[in-house]
Amino acid sequence: MEFLPLFHNLRGSRVLVVGGGEIALRKSRLLADAGAVLRVVAPAIEPQLCELVNSSGGEQVLRGYVEADLDGCVLIIAATDDEPLNAQVSADAHRRCVPVNVVDAPALCSVIFPAIVDRSPLIVAVSSGGDAPVLARLIRAKIETWIPSTYGQLAGLAARFRTQVKHLFPDVQQRRGFWEDVFQGPIADRQLAGQGAEAERLLQAKIAGEAAQTTGEVYLVGAGPGDPDLLTFRALRLMQQADVVLYDRLVAPAILELCRRDAERIYVGKRRADHAVPQDQINQQLVDLAKQGKRVVRLKGGDPFIFGRGGEEIEELAAHGIPFQVVPGITAASGCAAYAGIPLTHRDYAQSVRFVTGHLKDGTSNLPWNDLVAPAQTLVFYMGLIGLPIICEQLIAHGRSADTPAALIQQGTTSNQRVFTGTLKDLPTLVAEHEVHAPTLVIVGEVVLLRQKLAWFEGAQSQV
Repeated sequence: MEFLPLFHNLRGSRVLVVGGGEIALRKSRLLADAGAVLRVVAPAIEPQLCELVNSSGGEQVLRGYVEADLDGCVLIIAATDDEPLNAQVSADAHRRCVPVNVVDAPALCSVIFPAIVDRSPLIVAVSSGGDAPVLARLIRAKIETWIPSTYGQLAGLAARFRTQVKHLFPDVQQRRGFWEDVFQGPIADRQLAGQGAEAERLLQAKIAGEAAQTTGEVYLVGAGPGDPDLLTFRALRLMQQADVVLYDRLVAPAILELCRRDAERIYVGKRRADHAVPQDQINQQLVDLAKQGKRVVRLKGGDPFIFGRGGEEIEELAAHGIPFQVVPGITAASGCAAYAGIPLTHRDYAQSVRFVTGHLKDGTSNLPWNDLVAPAQTLVFYMGLIGLPIICEQLIAHGRSADTPAALIQQGTTSNQRVFTGTLKDLPTLVAEHEVHAPTLVIVGEVVLLRQKLAWFEGAQSQV
């Protein structure tokens, strides 16, 4: 991050603007809107800029710039077409450790002006670090269409009741939950519809009848197979609300970064034969955290109810009367197959698909092999890397052709995706010749033949 975004309180503070033309006028309008007192220095100053300076209670200095002009100023703007002069202003400001912005010269700036969406007191700022200001303005235009002007009124409503709510909820987590309910419920709907009086009445009623919550809530969220773009809107919303996040090793770092930044993060990942936190302890942790009044996200790779042990977790929550929500995720079979260009069903090749756990307890398998060799069926094995030789061997032994196409997908849907394709008889050897790591998915069936026609995703291009 090249620039740290900050919001500067300029009300009543003196700001120096060097330059008296159109560019200086544009910058000065923003400064005046923020309540700054303008000191404009230039041999000639446009009439509109003069009026702006006077209305701010500032001063016009009709001469060339000198370093003493910086005295008493908290921010410096160089807005001339004289590059040596702009560089001198920048050097003087840096030497005095005063923030400086030089228009169209990011290298000379210690601060930059973002593209602004003004819904005061709600302000949204977009910046490209000075590298692509036009792009920043285009993004601002998109945001303008997403955020109605009444959002500022909604923020104002919250400001009027903020102290009262703070007294009602001494705990910051309870206050956060209260306001999230307000901003996502009927109170916000009324305010955004222009019914400010009704919104205020509803908020007063909510405060009057609100009791501190003694029990939190648990959200079982499917994080999908790895690509953050595959998260659902609901998953993202709940991830942004959580006080605590319990996550496992299948959750991609890029997805974890989308959780609320100040949420506590607890790793409860499990590997084969290495359970960092046993499942019964995870279940109890969810209960304990919710009883503390916290909103807890249990973030699980893929879908919580497909080999994710989500059913065991909600059983425990239900037994203790803990409210919960379940957010489905794109399971690995669907996501990885799609990114590898392998349809799980196809009219000419497979009319059914079966999801199977490939995890072999104690090195043995107890799967219904006779059912798994049925024709016109696609098999998807989760956690099948270690047991791949046994899986292929048993399928062949129970009647599946040794030449049946098969594929193994490593870290599917991510930038590290690798796809190995072969047949039941040679896929184990092919995989053994390469350094392959979990998570992996194994697909068996004639649909694998379609891969070369349909593997259009960039992530599927670096494959064996």
